[in-house]
Parts: sequence; structure tokens; C-alpha cells
Amino acid sequence: MAGKFELKTAKDGQIMFNLKAANGQVILTSERYKQKSSAEKGIESVRKNANRDGAFEVRENSKGEPYFILKATNGQEIGRSEYYSAKAAMENGIESVKKNAADAKVDDAT
Repeated sequence: MAGKFELKTAKDGQIMFNLKAANGQVILTSERYKQKSSAEKGIESVRKNANRDGAFEVRENSKGEPYFILKATNGQEIGRSEYYSAKAAMENGIESVKKNAADAKVDDAT
């Protein structure tokens, strides 16, 4: 089973997507978009950038929990991960995005 992008409408009416691993776990969450076409372009940007060197920026929140941000070549944020309990778990999340993004189907629930 492969990963998938879940395109959906947020509570505020804007469109967003999650990239889910084959096990159903969310590994990347997008920003919110006013238009569905923009969200679809965001998905394509994830596909294009997931395996690009330097695309992932690793950070920590104020509690010291690691997370990552996937950025486009222009530096704009495409999506971010959840907060992880350990750096190794976060690194596995990055690898999961790299592995799943290219072939993930889009499940449109908008």
C-alpha cells in the first residue's frame, strides 16, 4: 500500500492537504489555501521538492521537540510535520515523505 495525499476543506473553509504514509499516519501537513487549484499546485510542489537536496529544514519547538518544514526552491514553506519525541523519529518522518510523495495518489474530500 502506498501513501496518499488527502485534499480536504478545513473548518475555516480553506483547502489544505495532508500527506499520509501507507500506515495512515500524517507525515506532512500543508498550509491553508483559498483555492483548490492552489492546494493542488502545493501537492505538485511536494512531489517536486521532496527529494531535492536542502528541501527540508529541521527545527525544534520551545519544548525541544524536533520537527521539519519542507520548502520550495524559493524558500516558501510547502508543508510541515508534527512534533516528534526524538530526532531519529523526525528523520524517519523525512524519509517517509521522500519515499511516499512521488507516487502518492490524491484522495479528494473537498
